[in-house]
Amino acid sequence: MPTSKLFTPIKLRDLELWNRIVVAPMCQYSAENGDMTDWHTQHLGSLCNSGAALVIAEATGVEMEGRISHGCPALSTDAHEASMKRVVDTCKRWGTAAIGIQLGHAGRKASVQRPWEGGASLKEGAWETKSASDLPFDEGWHTPHGMTTDEIAKLKDAFVQATVRADRAGYDLIEIHAAHGYLLNQFLSPLSNKRNDRYGGSLENRMRLPLEIFTAMREALPAGKPLGIRISAVEWIDGGITIEDSVAFAKKLDALGCDFIDVSSGGNASKQKIELRPGYQVPFAAAIKKAVKMPVMAVGLISEPAQAEAILTNGEADMIALARGFMDDLRWGWHAAWALGVEPRMSPQHRRIGPKSWPPARKYVQADAAE
Repeated sequence: MPTSKLFTPIKLRDLELWNRIVVAPMCQYSAENGDMTDWHTQHLGSLCNSGAALVIAEATGVEMEGRISHGCPALSTDAHEASMKRVVDTCKRWGTAAIGIQLGHAGRKASVQRPWEGGASLKEGAWETKSASDLPFDEGWHTPHGMTTDEIAKLKDAFVQATVRADRAGYDLIEIHAAHGYLLNQFLSPLSNKRNDRYGGSLENRMRLPLEIFTAMREALPAGKPLGIRISAVEWIDGGITIEDSVAFAKKLDALGCDFIDVSSGGNASKQKIELRPGYQVPFAAAIKKAVKMPVMAVGLISEPAQAEAILTNGEADMIALARGFMDDLRWGWHAAWALGVEPRMSPQHRRIGPKSWPPARKYVQADAAE
C-alpha cells in the first residue's frame, strides 16, 4: 500500500493519533445556559466518524462571561461538565477519533448575537466585557474594562478549573484559544494591549499572561494528556502581531512543554486585510516549525488531499486541520484516504462503504443491493 504522510500516526504525549487530520474547533452557537445539547452530540458524534483522527470541540468559555454569545458553551459548573461528559462518552463509544476541547475567553469580543441573529453586540441580555485595556473591538461594540491584577489572577484560576473539568469529562486533549481576537490574543497584541504594568508594553510582558495560564493548566492536567494552543500568527494590519513575535512566543511555549501549536491568523482588528488564497496560513506554520520541536498544525483553505499531503511532505507542518471542509464533506477523511491510496479507519457500521462506491456515482456491490 502506498505510503502517505497524512496517514502516518503521530503521538502527543500518551495520545496516539492514527493519522494527522484534525477537525478544527467550529462554533455552533447551540448551547443552552452554557450546557452542550443534543446538537453537539450529533454534530461532534458525526465528526468523530469522519476519517479524522482528532476532533476538537468548539471554543468554550472558562467562565460564563467568557462565552462569545448566549449560544456558546462554558465549562465552569457541574452542569456544564455533565452535559459535556454525555457528549464525550457518546463520541468515544461510537467514534473512531480522539476528542479534544478548545478552552478560552472571548474578552472584548464577548456578549454578541449569534451570527444568524446579526452578530452585533448584545443590547438585551448583555454582560460586561473585559480585556487587557479598555479599547472596544470596533465602533458599536461594547467597551471592555481593563482587567485588574486581581481579575487576572481569577482568570488564571478559571482556566485551571476548566482544565480539571475537561479532564474529568473525558476529553483526550486541550487546546488553549489564544487566537482570532479573543482575550489571550488581546493580551498578546500591541493593538489591544496598552497596559503599563507587567502584563503590557514589551513583547515579553504581553506574552506573560498566556504563558502563565499555559503553565498553570499544564500543572493541573495529567502528565499523559496533551496541552496545545491556537494562535493568530499575524494580524494582517500594521502595528499588530508579526510572525517574528509569534516565533518568539512559540519558542517560549516549546520550552514549557507545549505539545502542539495550531497556527491561524487575524481576528483582532476590524480593518485587517487578509490575503486569502489556498493554504494562505501555511507559510506562518512553516516559519514556526523551523523554530520549535513541538508538532505544528497548519489550517486555513486547505481543501484537497494532495494539498494536505504536500504540506506535510514538504516539512511545512506536522498536522493538518480543516473546519469548513468537514462541514461541506462530512467524510473528508475517508475520501482523502482513498484518494491517497490508503484504507481509512471506519466504524463497523460504515465498512460496507469503500473506494469502489466513491465518488457518489456509485455502483453498489451485490451485498449492498440485497440490503
